[in-house]
Amino acid sequence: MTLDAFVQESAALCQPKDVHFCDGSEEEYRHLCDLLVQQGTFVPLERPESFWCHSTSDDVARSEEDTYICSLHEQDAGPTNHWKDPAEMKILLRNLFRGCMQGRTLYVVPFCMGPLNSPYALFGVQITDSPYVVCHLHLMTRMGKEVLQQMSGKPFVPCLHSVGYPLPEGTPDVSWPHNSSHRYIVHFPEEPSIWSFGSGYGGNALLSKKCLALRIASGLGQKQGWLAEHMMIIGLTNPAGEKKYIAGAFPSSCGKTNLAMLQPLIPGWKLECVGDDIAWMHIGKDGGLYAINPEHGFFGVAPGTSSKTNPIAIEMIQKKTLFTNTALTSHRDVWWEGLTDKAPPSLTSWEGKPWDPTSGKPASHPNARFTVRTEQCSILSPAYDDPQGVPISAILFGGRRATLVPLVFEALSWNHGVFLGASLSSETTAAAKGALGQLRHDPFAMLPFCGYHMGDYFAHWIEMGARLQPAKRPQIFHVNWFRKDAKGHFLWPGFRNNTYVLRWIFERVSGTVSAQASPLGYLPLPGIFEPAELFHIDKEGYLKEVQELESYFSLFGSKFPPELQQELENLKRRLQQ
Repeated sequence: MTLDAFVQESAALCQPKDVHFCDGSEEEYRHLCDLLVQQGTFVPLERPESFWCHSTSDDVARSEEDTYICSLHEQDAGPTNHWKDPAEMKILLRNLFRGCMQGRTLYVVPFCMGPLNSPYALFGVQITDSPYVVCHLHLMTRMGKEVLQQMSGKPFVPCLHSVGYPLPEGTPDVSWPHNSSHRYIVHFPEEPSIWSFGSGYGGNALLSKKCLALRIASGLGQKQGWLAEHMMIIGLTNPAGEKKYIAGAFPSSCGKTNLAMLQPLIPGWKLECVGDDIAWMHIGKDGGLYAINPEHGFFGVAPGTSSKTNPIAIEMIQKKTLFTNTALTSHRDVWWEGLTDKAPPSLTSWEGKPWDPTSGKPASHPNARFTVRTEQCSILSPAYDDPQGVPISAILFGGRRATLVPLVFEALSWNHGVFLGASLSSETTAAAKGALGQLRHDPFAMLPFCGYHMGDYFAHWIEMGARLQPAKRPQIFHVNWFRKDAKGHFLWPGFRNNTYVLRWIFERVSGTVSAQASPLGYLPLPGIFEPAELFHIDKEGYLKEVQELESYFSLFGSKFPPELQQELENLKRRLQQ
């Protein structure tokens, strides 16, 4: 489909009042922010070029229950995705989209995921009736006129979005238009294309992010021989000047952004941020694994972010930042739980009402966000824009586990590392709708984002390892900052102390530090980390986990790779010895 055809078809279907092609200029961004202020969506802040807004209580997070992978064959979507016949879904969506932009402007946003000159970049075009979405795409993607020139004649992913709140003649607008009765976030992987209706929030509406950069891209990666992953990327340099790049997969709200911007505690060590959320990894000419960050901005979780936990982020968001669902102070600044020890007086809550400190309710939503461009990060890696990407030496998997899982251990082999990724589970957080604190399986931190059958996804990881040069294959590690003692206290202080874990990983990759074998993998030698309880292996507890994993992996049927079944048997045998 050509761009003109996409725009004309969308306009004919959605019937907007106006059509605007976004040029990506600063003037356009300021105009849209001013428009959102006039509409009552944005509140200008004391921070330069920064704005606060709040959504509604039913549009605050990714809606996994409304997210579909509409592959031609149901089996290709797999058991972890919602599926509907693509032809039936198109009929349903066309009925919803018909006339949905009446009284609104249809914005055309050409964008690029990845450095513009990278052979691994992908182009997309999002059509939306939400100026809020356009402002976020301004900050989070490379978008506008330059992208339009670069993508001329090249394929792109069409992304059609509407808040689903038309404005027929005489209908007043609302500050947060959405449609809670009809919400669909739909991916058609064979086309590929994305349709999203009814939500104005986050990954439901910013279709460049989870929709294109993970669900669609993961399927493309399987077909084309690369990986699209929910991973941060950092560069770590030791006092001798040796640099290694590390990728890490953690479920949302598990400290990925904090780790990506960590300021090392150990003198002489330096950390640089390549990205905090998504990595596209390809095999380079030398047989190694190389990663680019396809994004151009941060969409970070605000609560818990402070000068103690992430001073780089706090510095980064002092200007030109959009805040969604934080609290608002009487001095037109933002506040959230964890920012300071005490809440300031006279707060407006994330719901836009005066906050009552005695209510027991938080002033900010647990999934409140800040949106800011990558270049405002003071430790952004100079290699961030490298079109070939950065060479990955280590891959981390980690979840939020209060018991059982040690602070850090190393996989015994590539396939064992893939098994660790497939076995990943974590206590749920506010980044997705649903109950908090429940343990759920989240393989590779990709459960909500893998755009095809997860059994095929595991097999793809095994195939990628076989294609890598053995000497260039990244070493794989599992980390858990969240283990607690019997009284419920964290055993590890986390945050900047995670430098010590990163140093051990760096030295393992360099071959300069020994480790001890265990049933789980290679552990640090005794005395390197305290308390020793961080590494206590409860064999009975782990054998129960193995039983539970056997049950979970049966979900993938005949597509569960025999290599991972063998790793499960090997773990059981080691635990029983």
